[in-house]
Amino acid sequence: MTEQAIYRHLRELREHFTPPPGFTYPEISDGTLVMMMSPRPRHQVTASDVRDQLVSQLPKGMGAFEATDTDDDSLGKLRVPDIIVTSREAMLTDDPLDPREILLAIEIVSPSNPSNDYEAKSRDYPAMGIAHYLILDPRDGTWTYQWGIDTCGGRPAYGNRLRKQPYGTPLAIGTELGTWKLDTSELPLYTRKDMMLSPETDAG
Repeated sequence: MTEQAIYRHLRELREHFTPPPGFTYPEISDGTLVMMMSPRPRHQVTASDVRDQLVSQLPKGMGAFEATDTDDDSLGKLRVPDIIVTSREAMLTDDPLDPREILLAIEIVSPSNPSNDYEAKSRDYPAMGIAHYLILDPRDGTWTYQWGIDTCGGRPAYGNRLRKQPYGTPLAIGTELGTWKLDTSELPLYTRKDMMLSPETDAG
């Protein structure tokens, strides 16, 4: 079975899939279904705050949208970014959203599977043609910004990275449609409960 045939089979399975309690609809990458836990409330507050900041800066016809399926049949990948910036027109088509229509993808790191955002999606998004990728990490209050797809290494990869900058560090996303500034200083951090850690206890 070819990679595309496997992908289409997984897509069909996903269409008839009911996520178990506490999980979202799976993504697809490298011939497997990628299961994720449902977002924590602080994850959702982060998404709402960042989306509101973006919307006020975007040019007419562009929007910031949450949790939208985007797939690349040729690569056999289906991802669901927490936030995307794309055109309103692209969102209204009956066809699956073309990832090359996405100017910016934002992921808010999950406590349960951070490598999916930092590693797997940092490979998948440039391969899918998404020009800018921002990772917000409420575990430690940092952001990582990647942009500029480079194919010199034989496969698409982001040529520029700002890694693990503390929340509050000035963040400007420079795109062909303008520069968008995000204030991360007031974004919430996960609690120990969010990260499934035992409560801290006083010594003695």
